[in-house]
Amino acid sequence: MRGVKAIQITEFGGPETLVVRELPDPDPAEGEVVMDVLAAGVNYADTHQTEDSYLAKQSLPLIPGGEVVARGDAGQRLLGLVGSGGYAQRIAADPRRMFPIPETVTDGQALTTLVQGATAWHLLRTSTHLQPGETVVVHAGAGGVGTLAIQLAKRWGAGRVIATASSAKKRALTLELGADVAVDSRETDLTAALRDANEGRSVDIVLEMTGGPVFDQSLAALAPLGRLAVFGMAARTPALAIDPGALMRRSTAVIGFWLIHVAQRPYLLAEAVTDLMRLIADGSIRPIVGQTYPLERAGDAHRALLDRTSVGKLIIDPQA
Repeated sequence: MRGVKAIQITEFGGPETLVVRELPDPDPAEGEVVMDVLAAGVNYADTHQTEDSYLAKQSLPLIPGGEVVARGDAGQRLLGLVGSGGYAQRIAADPRRMFPIPETVTDGQALTTLVQGATAWHLLRTSTHLQPGETVVVHAGAGGVGTLAIQLAKRWGAGRVIATASSAKKRALTLELGADVAVDSRETDLTAALRDANEGRSVDIVLEMTGGPVFDQSLAALAPLGRLAVFGMAARTPALAIDPGALMRRSTAVIGFWLIHVAQRPYLLAEAVTDLMRLIADGSIRPIVGQTYPLERAGDAHRALLDRTSVGKLIIDPQA
């Protein structure tokens, strides 16, 4: 039996739990084949997965990683959601549920279209129903979701895109990608900062993934008929309870988004991924691929997400 190197956690916790182990080859279920993993995407959800602090409960032992580029039987590169098992040299997966990758799209670029790309796409299209001329706030604008959401919002007619980021370098990147204004995410009065960035007006749409005070102050910045879509809990800090009456008084909406519900309707996932792949292949949007890590440094990849030093899509190369 061939052996495989993988990150396998045997206790829940932070990046220190991400240990490389020698394991047997994965055992494929019916319809699955064992494929070499060429690249695995790193997402905030992975950091929750290793802590068992996210929406879906986890069990041990666990190989983290929910998205991969793998080599199919015929040599083609395939992109797929796998739930777990991505941080490994090989994985058992059903190639019929994976997307072929165009030759002109790199492994890292392809990974931007799946968890983070499909999230950005559906936040704007399905959750908040962006209308031409509306103002969109993109929190964590230099991250994997944010860098694509900025470009899609501009492409789809947003009147003004306001990005937030924690450093001058990150804010400069959001402006390069098309944001009209970049705001320091560490502003004490974020509500006022967002309104100032919108020339004194409240905003129409906020894409929020931090939680706690960022959620609270973003909700307060909404204009009548505004929508806040929440797709993460990066700060691990709960927001204040929402008063339905306050929502009614300003006709505002809070919308939750979890990609698993898109994945459960394969046509919705395919719609986003294939559109993004096409836009990347023809140069219409610019995916930001950040640092690539070997398996042995998976913990460093998680630390970069958690301490907010990362930019763009982080990748693990299990073959390095």
